[in-house]
Amino acid sequence: MLQIIDFQPNGEAPISCTDKTLSPKLRGNNIETDQFSPPRRLKVDEIPSLINDFRLAARNAIQAGFDGVEIHGAHGYLLDQFMKDNINDRTDEYGGSIENRCRFALEIVEAVVKEIGADRVGFKIFPYINFMEATDSNPEALALYMAKSLSRYGILYCHATEPRIMEVIFEEKMECSYSLISMRMALLLLVVVMAEKTEIRLWSRGTVIL
Repeated sequence: MLQIIDFQPNGEAPISCTDKTLSPKLRGNNIETDQFSPPRRLKVDEIPSLINDFRLAARNAIQAGFDGVEIHGAHGYLLDQFMKDNINDRTDEYGGSIENRCRFALEIVEAVVKEIGADRVGFKIFPYINFMEATDSNPEALALYMAKSLSRYGILYCHATEPRIMEVIFEEKMECSYSLISMRMALLLLVVVMAEKTEIRLWSRGTVIL
């Protein structure tokens, strides 16, 4: 499987659902600080072109011999930014409600499924992350909405991450939780879990397929 993700070449400003700049972040060595350039807020009429980019990327992956693609909707990247209300401050059809914030990601899923088939598509999601300011005020509701929506497309799998990262991983500010269970029960798909301390317990309960 080939993971597909957004990318801005040639030093172009990063695109986002917002024009808010990330706060400076202290690196893992607690000495150096990363500074971030301002993003460019996507216009509504630009979104169809990006959806088409993902569709073409999926087609190219199959033509190159990959078995399928995993759409990256986690870790603070573009789709994650749209889904999380701490970043997404839009007032159009791609902002506000959970349905609107997830619209972009699901339109990409639909386009990719139509291009290469649902059985060749996976989706990566990290609803509980607190990384690069990609947080949500109601991550449980977001996780359940995406679980039900992805199930309707009948894609091959959903790739979720546990435990939740509360801050930066280098400072080991992490919280183990079992909140993926409710998401798993709502998913009518194979679930791939990247886990640490919760892995054995979830596995033993039979609520996650590893």
